[in-house]
Amino acid sequence: MRTVRAAAAAVTVAIAAGVAGVVAGRFASDAALKAPAGRPLPTEPRLTVHSLAAGRITLTRALASQRPGTYGLSGDGSHAVVGPVLNTAPHSADTVVRRLERVTHGTLEPGDRVWLTPNLHIGDPGSALGLDFADVDVPGELGGLPAWFVPGVRDTWVITLHGLGTTREHPMNVMEFLSRHRFPVLDLAYRGDPGAPRPPDGLNHLGETEWRDADAAIRYAVRNGAERVVLHGWSTGATMALRAAARSAVRERISGLVLDSPVLSWEATLRALAAARRTPGALLPLAVRAAQGRTGLHGDRAHGPADPDHLRVRVPTLIFHGPDDTIAPWDLSRRLAHRQGDLVTLHTVRDAPHGAMWNADPGAYEEAMRRFLTPLM
Repeated sequence: MRTVRAAAAAVTVAIAAGVAGVVAGRFASDAALKAPAGRPLPTEPRLTVHSLAAGRITLTRALASQRPGTYGLSGDGSHAVVGPVLNTAPHSADTVVRRLERVTHGTLEPGDRVWLTPNLHIGDPGSALGLDFADVDVPGELGGLPAWFVPGVRDTWVITLHGLGTTREHPMNVMEFLSRHRFPVLDLAYRGDPGAPRPPDGLNHLGETEWRDADAAIRYAVRNGAERVVLHGWSTGATMALRAAARSAVRERISGLVLDSPVLSWEATLRALAAARRTPGALLPLAVRAAQGRTGLHGDRAHGPADPDHLRVRVPTLIFHGPDDTIAPWDLSRRLAHRQGDLVTLHTVRDAPHGAMWNADPGAYEEAMRRFLTPLM
C-alpha cells in the first residue's frame, strides 16, 4: 500500500508540475500574442521625469534614455517629443538631459513615469501633420478596416503596416516624406487594432493571419486607381508585407517592400518578449510550445514566407535593421540580404531599438528611402 500511495503521490506531483508548466507557458507567450496596440513592449524600461526647464527634460539615466535621435515620450495621459541628449547641460550622475521639442498631449510633471516610443505623432494626419487626408474603410476578411488615405499624384501607392506595440499613428513618422514625394499613402489599422475587428481568438498571430488584411489593403488600392503598391511594414507589419508578397493573389501589383525591424523568426521574437517579462529560461520552450498550440504555427507553417532560410523575395526590398534590436534578431536580416543581394538592400542602423530605425537618424533613413523608391515611382 505504501508503494501504491507513493506512486500516486508522484503522479499527482507530475500532473501538477505539468499543469503549472502549461499555465506558465501560456502566461509567458502572452507577451507577444497579447501585446496591446499602443502600449510599450516589455523590453522598454520605465523612466522617471526628474525636472523640466525651457526646452529641456531630465530623465533617469539608462541605456534607453541615452539613445541618439528623436523619440516620442509617453506616460499615462501624456505624450511629448524629445530630441538629442544635451551632454553639456548640468545634471547629476544618475540622470540624462534631453531636448524637449514639444508636449503634444497632457502635461509632464516631475515624478511622472514615462517611456520612450518610436511614435512621434498622435492624432491623425490632419491634426498631427497638417496633411489633407480621408478616413476610409477597407473591406477585410473580418469586417471593415479603418485606414487613413493621404492623396498623391503618383500611381504607385505606399501601404503602411505598423508593428508590435504601436498603432497606425507610428507610420506618420514617414508620412510627410512620402507626401512630399507625392506618393498616395494608405495607413491601415488591421485586426486587433483600435476600431478594427477583433481576431476570433483575441490573439496576435505575428503576421500569420494578419497578412490577409494587408492583402485587403492592396485590393482596395488597386480598385481605387493604384497601378502598383509598395508595402512599408514595421516589426510584424514587415512580416505581413512578406507574407502578402508571397501569398496574395494580387501580388503582381507589389513593386517593392520596405521592411523596418522585420520579425523573421516568430520563435526568437516570442522568446525575447517572454524573457523581458523575466520568464525563467527553463520556461521559454514552454512559451514557444504554448504559442504554437494557441496560434496554429505548427510544422511547415512555422517556416513560412518570412523565414530567411526559406524566403525568396521577388521584388526590390529595402531593410532597415540594426544590432541593437533585442526583439527581432538583426542577424536574420543580414542573412537574407546576403542570400539575395541582387534584390535585397540592408541599411544598418545602430543604437536603435525595435521598430525605431527612423528615430535614430531620420535624415539618413529618408535618404535611403528616396534612393530606393525613385526607380519604383
